[in-house]
Amino acid sequence: MNNVDMLNLAQESIKTVLFSAAPMLLISLAVGLMVSVIQAVTQIQEATLAFVPKIVAVFLSMLIFGPWIIKIITEFTSGLLNNINLYIY
Repeated sequence: MNNVDMLNLAQESIKTVLFSAAPMLLISLAVGLMVSVIQAVTQIQEATLAFVPKIVAVFLSMLIFGPWIIKIITEFTSGLLNNINLYIY
């Protein structure tokens, strides 16, 4: 395994992590922004108001995007295991 193969493997693994985490992170960001705007408008500064909606949104996004995330992870893992002979000296 040369340096190019290692870089390609690292790039693909980082891409897999980003794609599998992106739906939860983006939804959490959007919900957090909406809650922050509501808190700023109403001047209610309660910590649980910012935390609980984000947790619920992340769990819902895991239910919605779960099959897609599992598909991405299994494709990466099967490609890794199918080409394991290339990674062993």
